[in-house]
Amino acid sequence: GEQCSPLPEFCSKGGLDLIQVTLPGTGGTQPLPDRALACMAVHTNGASLLIDCGEGTQTRLRQCGISLYKLDAVLLTHYHGDHIFGLPGLLQTMGSQNRTAPLIVAGPVGISSVSAAMEVLAGPLPFEVQWQEIRRDETLQIGPLCVQAIQLQHRVRCLGYRIELPRAGKFDAAKAKAENIPLAYWSLLQSGQSVAGFTPDQVLGSPRRGLKLVYATDTAPCEALLNAAQDADLLCMDATYTDDADLPKAVLYGHSTCRQAGELAAEANVRRLWLTHYSAAVTDTAPGLAAAQQGFPTAAAGVD
Repeated sequence: GEQCSPLPEFCSKGGLDLIQVTLPGTGGTQPLPDRALACMAVHTNGASLLIDCGEGTQTRLRQCGISLYKLDAVLLTHYHGDHIFGLPGLLQTMGSQNRTAPLIVAGPVGISSVSAAMEVLAGPLPFEVQWQEIRRDETLQIGPLCVQAIQLQHRVRCLGYRIELPRAGKFDAAKAKAENIPLAYWSLLQSGQSVAGFTPDQVLGSPRRGLKLVYATDTAPCEALLNAAQDADLLCMDATYTDDADLPKAVLYGHSTCRQAGELAAEANVRRLWLTHYSAAVTDTAPGLAAAQQGFPTAAAGVD
């Protein structure tokens, strides 16, 4: 819409771990006046990343109050234009802001040819771009976030991403006292830091359930996605076609209908489902949302 809503927040029990998630764009193929191209931004204490970077992405990031300067990584799902054409402009803007910290740009097999083109378009930069090829099931550690690649089912090689924020065990004051650990060190140990020869495992219990997000577009429903999304706190999934009359096109081009997204979310037992990557022909998301809600009643239609 015309205004950006507050970023949705996901907290694990106790509110100690927080992830902010926003969709700067929810469209596919071509940007529209009220719908930019699909991407997702994820921010937590110690890491900020972006999945995909279509035309106009940096404008939408600014509108949503997301700092380009602070991005740690850009994860590319595949190399169709509607997912990468905004990247050289993003890199150039970062350079104009005198960024010096390196930036990770990761994607599936073939990123070397993409990086060559992007470097020509962006021109000389004052920071290092660390181009990384990532294959299915491989993981990247970006700050506290563990990112795993998921092999999706599209008409070209395409990855989805599972993003996990682990949560340490509960702090045990009795153990700290038994170990004669000074009170001044407790907060550091609780945050996972070692100090003065003391280690977190001396005062923390077993790890607790953290947070898990899955972003999957462009894709048809597939077993790899179903497995990766099991019990996720949020699944943001391809919903290119709102009507099952378009199912033959979804199969042909490697996309999903809204009904299929709802059914997969239900089977994976996710907590939340957001629909994204709408066809440019979709002017009203309500029918597609209704179709998704047949399988997953709390599904939400993604909006920029």
